[in-house]
Amino acid sequence: PVPLGVPWGVQTPFPPAAKGERDPLTCPAHTGFFQHLAVHECHYLNGTEQVRYLYRHIYNQQQRAHYDSDVGHYVADTELGKPLADYWNSLPKEMEQRRAAVDICRYNYFMASFTVDRRVEPKVRVSPMQSSSLPQTDRLACYVTGFYPAEIQVKWFKNGQEETKHVVSTDVIQNGDWTYQVLVMLESTPQHGDTYECHVQHASLKSPITYEWADAARGKMLTGVGGLVLGLIFLALGLFLYVRRKVSGRGPIPSPQNPLSKEVLPKIQPKTPLLQL
Repeated sequence: PVPLGVPWGVQTPFPPAAKGERDPLTCPAHTGFFQHLAVHECHYLNGTEQVRYLYRHIYNQQQRAHYDSDVGHYVADTELGKPLADYWNSLPKEMEQRRAAVDICRYNYFMASFTVDRRVEPKVRVSPMQSSSLPQTDRLACYVTGFYPAEIQVKWFKNGQEETKHVVSTDVIQNGDWTYQVLVMLESTPQHGDTYECHVQHASLKSPITYEWADAARGKMLTGVGGLVLGLIFLALGLFLYVRRKVSGRGPIPSPQNPLSKEVLPKIQPKTPLLQL
């Protein structure tokens, strides 16, 4: 039966050392801690159209050799890894197992499609941070949370130019619910007129998205609102002066109760006498 998961059960043999001797490849002298890490990776492109299997042999946090299914044999990454790569390439059974591992990756794609196809868009929030010793803001923080998979790229831009020297980032942290988070800070004291943007690129997004610092965006909005209010004030003032000029040029307006002057009223006599009750 085809095992589930990457081929962890495939044990890579090590070159035999002479009896009674210490193997310098796996047990170097004058060290007190030894760690051997075997990393198996399955890479997919367009589903299972192109599948790549990668095995990494890491010793004491240093990759010494690796096997790439696209290459078809072991490749040494360090001088100490060359004897290992040569030895493994000389073993027919070892090479047969490594070449068959790509088929296990292809099978696992359908068995673990949840982890392969899962995409969750990140939530982004940008806010200033203030040091306790300084009265003004000296850092801007871009909080990126709730995304999956873990691979993500976060950049800071100041006035349209990418900032690289003053950017500090945490490691990508697991939330425990199949999502991740990361914090990327820009050490800078914002000045009047500066614009700051946090640029996020992730597999769940169709295209990279940019989040502008809220205070900068609010300043632009207030500038627009101020211009609109000022325009309305000038419009009202102009309309008031126009109406006032029109009224002053036409003279007094007759009263609705007395449309005729007192001199005209006595000259009008009714043709029909009034009826008496």
